[in-house]
Formats: sequence, C-alpha cells, structure tokens
Amino acid sequence: MNSQPTRTAADTLPHSVDAASVMARLDTEAKGLTPEEAAVRLAKFGPNRLTERKGRGPLMRLLLQFHSVLIYTLLAAAVVTAALAHWVDTGVIVAVVVINAIIGFIQEGKAEEALAAIRRMLSPKAAVVRAGHQTSIDAEGLVPGDVVVIQSGDRVPADLRIFRVKNLRIEEASLTGESVPVEKQTEAVPPEATLGDRTCMAYSGTLVTFGQASGLVVATGDATELGRISELIGQVKCQETPLLRKLAVFGRWLSIAIVLVAAATFAFGTLLWGYSAVDMFLAAVGLAVAAIPEGLPAIVTITLAIGVQRMARRHAIVRVLPAVEALGSVTVICSDKTGTLTRNEMTVQSAITAAGAFEVGGVGYEPHGEFRPLEPSGEPALSPDLTELLRAGLLCNDAQLERKAGQWQIDGDPTEGSLVVLAAKAGLDAQSEGETRPRTDVIPFESEHRFMATLHHDHAGHGFVYLKGAPERVLTMCTQERHYGEDRPLDLAAWEARIEELAAHGQRVLACAFRPAETDQRELRFADVEGGLTLLGLYGIIDPPREEAIRAIAACRAAGIRVKMITGDHKATALAIAAQLGIGAQAALAGAEIESLDDAQLGELVRTVDVYARVSPEHKLRLVQAMQTVGEVVAMTGDGVNDAPALKRADIGVAMGITGTEAAKEAAEIVLADDNFASIANAVEEGRTIYDNLRKTLLFILPTNGGEAGTILMAIGLGIVLPILPVQILWVNMITAVTLALTLAFEPAETNVMRRPPQAPRAPIFSGYFLWRTVLVSLVLVAGTIGIFQWELSRGASLEVARTAAVNTLVVFEAVYLLNTRFLIEPAIFPRVLFGNRWVPLAIALVMGFQLLYTYAPFMQAMFQSAPLAAGTWLNIVLVASSVYVIVEIEKSIVRTLGLRVT
Repeated sequence: MNSQPTRTAADTLPHSVDAASVMARLDTEAKGLTPEEAAVRLAKFGPNRLTERKGRGPLMRLLLQFHSVLIYTLLAAAVVTAALAHWVDTGVIVAVVVINAIIGFIQEGKAEEALAAIRRMLSPKAAVVRAGHQTSIDAEGLVPGDVVVIQSGDRVPADLRIFRVKNLRIEEASLTGESVPVEKQTEAVPPEATLGDRTCMAYSGTLVTFGQASGLVVATGDATELGRISELIGQVKCQETPLLRKLAVFGRWLSIAIVLVAAATFAFGTLLWGYSAVDMFLAAVGLAVAAIPEGLPAIVTITLAIGVQRMARRHAIVRVLPAVEALGSVTVICSDKTGTLTRNEMTVQSAITAAGAFEVGGVGYEPHGEFRPLEPSGEPALSPDLTELLRAGLLCNDAQLERKAGQWQIDGDPTEGSLVVLAAKAGLDAQSEGETRPRTDVIPFESEHRFMATLHHDHAGHGFVYLKGAPERVLTMCTQERHYGEDRPLDLAAWEARIEELAAHGQRVLACAFRPAETDQRELRFADVEGGLTLLGLYGIIDPPREEAIRAIAACRAAGIRVKMITGDHKATALAIAAQLGIGAQAALAGAEIESLDDAQLGELVRTVDVYARVSPEHKLRLVQAMQTVGEVVAMTGDGVNDAPALKRADIGVAMGITGTEAAKEAAEIVLADDNFASIANAVEEGRTIYDNLRKTLLFILPTNGGEAGTILMAIGLGIVLPILPVQILWVNMITAVTLALTLAFEPAETNVMRRPPQAPRAPIFSGYFLWRTVLVSLVLVAGTIGIFQWELSRGASLEVARTAAVNTLVVFEAVYLLNTRFLIEPAIFPRVLFGNRWVPLAIALVMGFQLLYTYAPFMQAMFQSAPLAAGTWLNIVLVASSVYVIVEIEKSIVRTLGLRVT
C-alpha cells in the first residue's frame, strides 16, 4: 500500500540511499529548516497526525443490528405473543433482540477504538533543529525535511532517516516483532530490506532505549509506517464468528420452513376439514409460536456470558461475547513469538571456552541453573577458564539484577542482564566482584565499533581489561585463546565453527576477551584494545520458550489444532525456537518470500508451512486471509501495533494484556491477562465446552419445540380437536426455555473435549444427526401427548382436564429428555446423570412446581383454561414421558456401536 503523497517529500525509499542524497532530495541540511520554510511545508503536507476516519454513526450502527432474518422472526413472535396478551414472553423476546443488537454494536465499534489507540501512540513532543538551533515543539508541527534529535527514553515522533548516531538502540517490537532492541547505524541498506532490517531508519511510535541520534523527517502522519497500519485497520472488515454465521443460515432456513408449514396447515384445515378461518388462523399462530425457538438467542447469550466468567478465571478476558464460542471452532492458532511463546527474558543457554562447551540450565532472570558439559571429555563445570569467562561478562557490564515485588528483574539492557544472571548462577556476586576488581575506566558500547571494554584493578594493584562484543569484531582483536589457564595461539577456524553452530540454534552470540593492564594505567584508550587480546570464550543467548507453552502446543496438536509462529525475528531464530516448542519447523517462509507469491501460491503454502519470519503487517494480514481462504478458522495472537490489522481480520483476535499495545487490545476480541500461550489453550478448551453446550441446547430445544408444533400439526391432520391451545404452548415455551434449557449452559467439559479434532469450519450447526434426533424425539413427544389427551377423553374427562393432562405430559417429556441431552452420545446413566450439574435437578423441581401451580391454582386455571388432575393421571403421565429416556438411550447405544458421526 502506498503512502499518502501529502505527507512526504521523499521520492524514493530513504533507507536505500545515503543520508546526503536524502537530505538533497528533501532540500534541507544538517542545521535544519528555517521557521519560514517549515511553515510553508506544514501548509503543504499537513500536520503530523493520523487522519480520523469517520465510519457509520452510532445510531445507524445500532439500527443495522436489527437487519437479520432471525431477528425479524423473533420480532414477529413478539408481535404474536403481544397480540395474545402474553406480556412475559413478549418481554423475554424483546430483551433477546436488544441484547443481540448491543453485542453487534460493540463488536462493530472496535475498529474505531483500535484506530484511536494507534493515534495515542504518537509522540506529543519533538526536539527539532530549526535554523541551527535545537528547540522543542509539538510533534504535530514536524514536516518532511526537519532535523530531529532523539535520545534514550524518547518516542520517535515521525519516520526518520538517521544521519548521525551515537550508540542508538530502538525498541521496535510493537512495529516489527523484533525481540530485542535494534542497533541503528547510518549506512544505507538494500531497497528490498524488510522493516526490521532497515537499520538506518527510526519509525514513528517506536521507543529509544539507549543512545542518541539525529535524523531527517522523511514521512509524517498517514505516510508513516504507523499511519499505513492505521489505514490497514480501517480497510479490514471484521469477521463474523462461526457461530453467528451458522445461526444466521440456520435462522433463515428455519424461518422459511415455519412460515411454509404454518401456511400449509391453515390451507389444509380450512380446505380439507372445513374448519373456520378464525380457528385455523389461531391454530397456525400456535404452530408457529411452538416451532419458533424464541428462547434460543437468549440461551446463547447467557451461555456465552457464563463462558466469559469461566475464561476470566483462566486469564482470558473476553471483550466481544461471540468470541467465547469462536475459540472452540479454531483450527489454526497463529502466534507471535516474543513474550507469548517465549519468556521475553534474554537467557544465556550456552557458554563456550577453548577447553569445552556448556549448556546452562534455568530460564529467564531467575539466578538458578546448572552448567552441563556438552562433551564428556571436556572441561569440568565451573573450571577456572569458565569462571573467568563469567566474571568478565559480569564486570564488563552496565546492567543490574534486582528482586522487586518477589520477581527477578533486569535494570538495563536485556542482553547485558543475561550475563549478570549467568554469573549469579555460578555463584559470582556482582557487588563482591565489583569491590574486588573496581572499574577504573570504560569504553562504552557504540554501534560503530561494536564492543564494550572496561579497565579494572584489584587491591594488589594488578590491572585487567575485559572486552565483550560482536564475535566477528572481537576475533579480529585477539591473537590468543585461554586454554586450561594458559594462553595459546587463537584457532580462528574452530571459533568460527562454534559461532555458526550457535547461530544455527537461533542463539545470539557474544564474544569475550581479556588482556592484562599496567598497575598505574588509569585510562582506557582504543589503542589499548585494538589487538593482542586473549579470547576467553563465547556466550549463546536466546529468548527461551515458555515451558507451559510447549505443553500447551502439544495439547493443541492432540486437539487437531495447528500452531503457526509468525514473528518479526530472523528465520534462523524462528526455526530454532519453533523446534524447541514442537511446532513444525522443517521450513520457514520469510517476509521477502511472501512478497513474491500470489494469493493462490500463498494459499497452498499455508497448508504446510508453520513458521514465518521477518514479516510486515501486510504479510501478517495476507497470511490470515490465505488461511481463511482455504477454510481455516484462525485465531491470531499479538501484542504490537503491527499485529492490529491481522488481529482484526482473524476469526478471533487474541491480544497480550501485559505487554500488548492499546491498539492490539482494541482490535482483538480476547485479551490474555498473563501474556501466556497456555492460556490460549485453556481458552480453546472452554470454547469447545461452550460450543458443546450450545449444541446440547439446540438438541434439546428443537425436538421439544418440534413436539409442541407436531402435536398441533398432527391434530389438524387427523381432524381432531386441538390437544393444546396456543396460549398453553406459550406457557410451556416460557417455563422450559428459561429453566430446563438454560441448565445446559452450566454443563462441565466432556472428557474427550481436547482429544478430538475441531468442528469443521463449514459444518452446519444443525447436522444430519441432529435432524434425525429431532424427528425421533418429536414423534415420541407427539405420540405420547396426543395419546394421553385421547385417553383422558375416552375415560369421559372434560376437554379442560384432557388438555391439562396433555400440557403436563409435554412438560414432563421435556424434563426427562433433558437428562438424555446432558451427554451428546455418552450414556446418561443413573445416578451420574443427576450429578455434575447441580442446576439440572433444581430446574426440574422448579418446572414441576410451576406445573402444579398451572394445574391447581384457580387464577392459572382461569388464565390458561387448565383443570385439576387426579393422582392416577399423574402416574400415567410419568410412565408415558419416561419412554423418551429409554428410546433415546437405545438410539445413542446404536450410534456408538456403529461408530456413526454426530457432527
């Protein structure tokens, strides 16, 4: 996507040419623009801020939430119930419609919130050089061609081409996903360099962690990389969750079917049996009300709300209600690496001396871990050579290890901090070592020379110079190596092989060297370290995987969910971490390779490749879209502003709560309170449980509604008097929907919930098996209800008594069938069917209490035309209603025996 031309004056990629050329193209110089020229450019290019894009107004967004066939059907049901003066049911239906509208309204508004969060990332102030004088101005006043000075602690105010640098490091994780601060320099890089490799650039919204620099403003406002991401978010459309898509399809078909059946019933009764139009209209209304599952959306909403509470207890905060279920349908989880799959705590995992190589145990900043020799005949642990290597890394260091609020933390550069932790694991105390060999002078690290050196003296007057830095630089300064306490000639080829081996494992390599100093030397000069040093060894440093993430990924694989790593880090690092995590790491795809692929080619590759490195925001968005194109339900995790477009586009966006930017949180549906991938796996388990419970609810409501509607339909087909009146149907619907069906929302997870594949993305929520169960149970309920009704009439009972018996038979049928539905296929064996969900027996008792009130209370008899029943009638009702339990359990046994699919 091209930057907006009104925000930039550079006519080429500024990172690909030298700073002098960029300065010439911007018609400026090192002393900056004059105030007059800056004013002219501000008028031309506009202020340095992101454009606020106006979407639909709040009122229009709210009204559009009612534009749905299912909502229209529910509103029609509300009109019918209101016409029948059944105000309680009317209120329930209207409340359902309003709750669903509010959910959709909140979901659609998250794009605007994400854009606002990005705008808040912009720096409010900038140190700018105008006419040779440095001054502080509002960052909105910056223009292309301005000279800006940045230093440690600053947020970069615009996109800058660096032309003067002093040991500059910038934290770009929010923009690129790079796990450590990036060292910056002034030399141009290739035009095709990815965002994380443009080391001569500083980008708006990133944070300076060390050093200082001067840079030319090459882009402001919408033309910055931050602005491009903002525009991407504005263009991305939110994905409906699988549940909402399936319910919409199901609602359309169900609505059409109900209207057609009701119309056919009206025509059949009036034309064939000669019923009056008024009677048939009321019967058709009763049939429609019986068939419409008006309680379903309410139960869906309540089930999701219960899931929100369950997930919160497992560190997953749900911002958008339907996302609770969507996690249960996820087939692919795309995860950022740094801080989610890894600890975001740089750790030394390898220590190499000339005599041997060591693997270092422990992770993070906890100063505990053992040293294990990698070669059986190698140097013993904590030998003098290894101890001296660790001491050098501790003394040639500006970081500190501190314990705050019960947690070990690093004050300073994370890479330097890892060397302090390493020394502590060997029992070296920073304070004691510093007092024994106090520092006399230092050559601080700078990107130009790529090393740091310190001068020390002990209390006996001996001098020491310790030096650490990039291995390729340090090796050129060494002529010897330390081997069992003695110096011998440097074996350059052996060390280069070691460096390549560590890099192949994704470890960042530092080298450390030493030379003695004179007793009276008090100043350290570059000439003192240009050559003649003794190499002490190498450190292999990495951001280690979380142990719980390794277990969670294994659980996801067992559940049929593929985990893919999408990171801004280099390919070698990504592959090494992926291998340790158990992610398919045979191959990785880099951002530059993604650029060269068309959508069809990328769609084929995402089926097999699980590791993606050096990716840009556009790459992440393309990857998510490619996976969705091939039928995957995608969960995307992230913490940076660069993740926001993909988070919004994914079926479910998961942001980090601790390290995540506000832009990422606002674009996501779920926020992890502990930034831990394991919490995603826990949330998937909860999501699957919720989806199971929703399916159980559907498998309960539809057959029972089918029984109610079928009773009216069968009576008209047989030409007999209606066994149940429309107002009585409404009574049954109301008490069962808000009592019996609701208990299924509290069902615990089934034992195999994380040992089965995810629900097929395109599988309908109402499967063929569900249709069969609906027909079977509906026929049982119709036969039993009409049978009781006819039996009572044959015994001389009044029409009111027979209808009361029929209504109670229908309710008891539903109470018994609830026990079957608690387990989709597993047997509902007594007594376990009454335990595990305490709401089931309570709901059944409550419903039976309502039915006793319905049957014997005079005011209920007047309202619903009910009548008292004899004890013998109740016995018949219970015996007939129990038949559904026996029939369904036999049916489930056959399904299990034959191994039939029920999804």
